[in-house]
Amino acid sequence: MSGIDPDVACHHLNVDPNFTPVQQKKRDATTKLADLIREEVSKLLKANFIREIQYPTWISNVVMVKKPGGKWRMCVDFTCLNKACPKDFYPLPRIDSLVDSAVGYSFMSFLDAFSGYHQIRMHKPDIAHTSFITNDGCYCYLVMPFGLKNAGATYQRMMDHVFKEQKKKKP
Repeated sequence: MSGIDPDVACHHLNVDPNFTPVQQKKRDATTKLADLIREEVSKLLKANFIREIQYPTWISNVVMVKKPGGKWRMCVDFTCLNKACPKDFYPLPRIDSLVDSAVGYSFMSFLDAFSGYHQIRMHKPDIAHTSFITNDGCYCYLVMPFGLKNAGATYQRMMDHVFKEQKKKKP
């Protein structure tokens, strides 16, 4: 995916400069989980969603979460970073309103939010703040990851911009 033009959507963190950057101490992972982390990092590197970073000021830990089907998902614990960012009060839609507004249309699209999130670039000065640590080094996100404060608002703002003209039309 080529990604969304940063003029349309770009994720800004707006980190409060009064907060002291937090470098979380690396948590140890079992051999099995470390292998799964290595595999996920390799996929993210190949997709150009992350890159290696040296001398990061903010460092978050990787947390492996077991999904209901038994598979594992790699998450990053952005708790400390999120505390340093103000809330974006951009309005998120109500699901019942979205469903009601789809009445009368002959086609409906179910966009994949995972792909959508990873099409939105991080604001260049904020890239280093998204650093996370693994057994193999430190990496940072070039695209908007899940778990960051206001990611939902940034995604919704982009969707509203992209579908501005369609939202005006009636079936």
